[in-house]
Amino acid sequence: MEPTEIQEFSKEMKEAGEKALTSVSLAISILAVLVAMVTVLSHRSHTEAVLLQSRANDQWEEYQSRKLRAENLQVTVDLLTLQPVNDKAATQKKVDEYTAKVTKWTGQLEEDQKKAKDLEAEVAVAEDKASHFDLGEALLQISVVMASITLLTKKNAYFFFGLTLGIAGLVVAALGVAIH
Repeated sequence: MEPTEIQEFSKEMKEAGEKALTSVSLAISILAVLVAMVTVLSHRSHTEAVLLQSRANDQWEEYQSRKLRAENLQVTVDLLTLQPVNDKAATQKKVDEYTAKVTKWTGQLEEDQKKAKDLEAEVAVAEDKASHFDLGEALLQISVVMASITLLTKKNAYFFFGLTLGIAGLVVAALGVAIH
């Protein structure tokens, strides 16, 4: 081989390597964008879970408040019926009024409890989504690192391993999107 041919061959090999590294760099950039997208989905799911848990807590507080009012008013009704009174009609009117309130509040307890449990179920779904997004994000971040090692070592095995992890991360994140 002539010296000029060796230089041309060397130059061609270098350009081919640069093209391959350009493809790797582009893939890394795409993986980084996917990491950002899954991270946003993860943060939104965590925020949704926190907000839903807050609403569930408020609903349970309303349930407890209504239950305590009903029980306290029932004690008042019991005391009014056991005490000697001067005006039976007025006392009976109050007993009937309080009994109606106790009945109304007691009836609303089941609805309050159902709302709170429904909200807690929504919290569980949001947390499950967030877990999928967190795992997808972690896999995508690892895939970026593994693919980046290719730029240092120029060994494609790291790149393909990174792509495999990236695909796994996307699948896990997609499963999170599918959860309802």
